[in-house]
Amino acid sequence: MRHRRLARPLHGWLVSAILLLLLSGCQSAYYGALEKVGIHKRDLMVERVEKGRDAQVAAEEQFASALEQFRAVVRVPDSELSQTYERLDEAYERSEVAAERVETRIDDIESVAAALFEEWESELDLYQSAEYRRLSEQRLRQTRQRYAQMHDAMQEAADSMHPVLLAMRDNVLLLKHNLNARAIGALRGEVDGLERDVAALRARMQAAISRSNAFIDTLHDADDGR
Repeated sequence: MRHRRLARPLHGWLVSAILLLLLSGCQSAYYGALEKVGIHKRDLMVERVEKGRDAQVAAEEQFASALEQFRAVVRVPDSELSQTYERLDEAYERSEVAAERVETRIDDIESVAAALFEEWESELDLYQSAEYRRLSEQRLRQTRQRYAQMHDAMQEAADSMHPVLLAMRDNVLLLKHNLNARAIGALRGEVDGLERDVAALRARMQAAISRSNAFIDTLHDADDGR
């Protein structure tokens, strides 16, 4: 039996109460409050993995867009360098925000995963049927393995964003203080390396997105025989 998906918004007072519990560090109370209104950890896991996947898609698109700005800057005349710098700086800042959003989504996924697997593990002892317990334990082991694969792929992609951001920031700072042909010449030499780094980043992002989709399918297809 599959749990009901998130189907209706929570009342304002309930949201406030749940957030208060979360901020106080009482994760078990937070998830317990959601369970009481029919929102289960499996549902939250699916929702958060979907948000994590979407954040990765957005980050991949943003880094590709930023790369286009860096490619363009080496072709503009000196008279347009000031405007080009503004666009480049904005592209960098958007990339930074996209990277932070991915990291936040990973943290959210880790939180609900820990709660889900802890609950699942504890419920194994509730089975009277040895066969049902064996099946549930097997499903738990498989789900953990697939989660670990997805999480590792997501974290690897997230980690690979940082050196790209540092390279972007260096180039933005150089252009900020040197709006001249010499700076453009220096940037021209960096674009090829940036292209390779962004290509590798996008490949990792795409792999992580595929892992996320596969894990979501695993949760959708899983039975409730825990």
